[in-house]
Amino acid sequence: MPRTPDEIAVHLLVEGGHREHVRFTTIQEFQKWYQGVLVPKSDSRDFVNVPLKTSQGEYMVIRPSAILGIRVEPVYLSSNLDRNQMADG
Repeated sequence: MPRTPDEIAVHLLVEGGHREHVRFTTIQEFQKWYQGVLVPKSDSRDFVNVPLKTSQGEYMVIRPSAILGIRVEPVYLSSNLDRNQMADG
């Protein structure tokens, strides 16, 4: 049975070698932001909001045209494996 990630880490590679790290609750939440906000303005120099889950009142804006690459990584916060699956395997 496939595991479900606890959250999704998104690494943005930005012009000039800058890297930003953003977390989303689910892959669907990331896809909604990516397809609804980022893709339609991919060539734009206007700023768009990047949702941050870190602390209240903190936000980030970025120019979509400045994003050179995106890496999406599932994050599993619980390091304990299901012991029953290990015993059966």
